[in-house]
Amino acid sequence: MSEDAPLKMYDEEAIRAAELRRDPYDYAFVDNAIDPKWKDEVMADLPDIPYRGSYALPSLNYGPKFADCMNDLLSDRFRHLVEQKFDIDLSDKPASIVMMGATSGAYNEGYAHPDSKHKIITVIAGMSREWPYERGRLRVLRSNDRDDFAFEFPPEFGKLLMFRVCDHSWHGFLPQKGQRMSVQLCYVDSKTYVWRENFRHGLSAFAKNIPGLRQAIFAAPRSFGGKG
Repeated sequence: MSEDAPLKMYDEEAIRAAELRRDPYDYAFVDNAIDPKWKDEVMADLPDIPYRGSYALPSLNYGPKFADCMNDLLSDRFRHLVEQKFDIDLSDKPASIVMMGATSGAYNEGYAHPDSKHKIITVIAGMSREWPYERGRLRVLRSNDRDDFAFEFPPEFGKLLMFRVCDHSWHGFLPQKGQRMSVQLCYVDSKTYVWRENFRHGLSAFAKNIPGLRQAIFAAPRSFGGKG
C-alpha cells in the first residue's frame, strides 16, 4: 500500500477523533473503526483458529478481506494515526502482529499483566462476530487486580483499543469460553523481538496440533502479574 493511499477497511476519521484517555494510563478506544457493512465479508475470510492462545500472523491462512484489514494495520498510514494519537515517533519501531481465536474459560487465561518492556504501543482489534458475555472483555486495569478496572473492551468486530505500554499498563480479562477473536498489533523495539515472537508462537501453534502436547500447554500455569 502506498503511504498516500487511504486505508481500505479502517475508518481514519474515527480513529483520529478517538479521545486519548489518561487514567489509569494512556489509551484510546474506537467503537466503529471499521464500517459494519464489511462485517460479513471479513468474517467469512477469518483464519480458522480452533485452540486458545496467540498465533503469529504469518502462520495463518485467511481470505482477501481479512488480508485488507491486516494490510491496513501494518501500513505506514495507520502507524501515522497511532503516532499522532500518542505524540510519539514509531518510524524505527517494527510491528509484531498475532491473532487470538478462542478462549477455553480455564483459570489461567486473561491474567493481569502490563505487557513486555519490548512493546511501545499495543493495538487490539476486535474480530468476534459478537461477544454477549460479561466475562472475557479486556479490562484496562488500575492495578494487577482484574476487578479494579477503568474500562472494558468487548472483542467484537470493528472495535479498536490502543494503549501506551508502561510499567503500570495493566490489562487482562476474566476467563470465559468462547470464540474470542482479536488481533494484537504491537510496535516493538527491535526486529529481533518480532522474529522471536513469530518463532515462539509458530512453535506453540505446531505443538497445539499434537494432542498430548496441547493438553500440557493448556494445563501450564500462567505467571500471574507477569510481563506478557
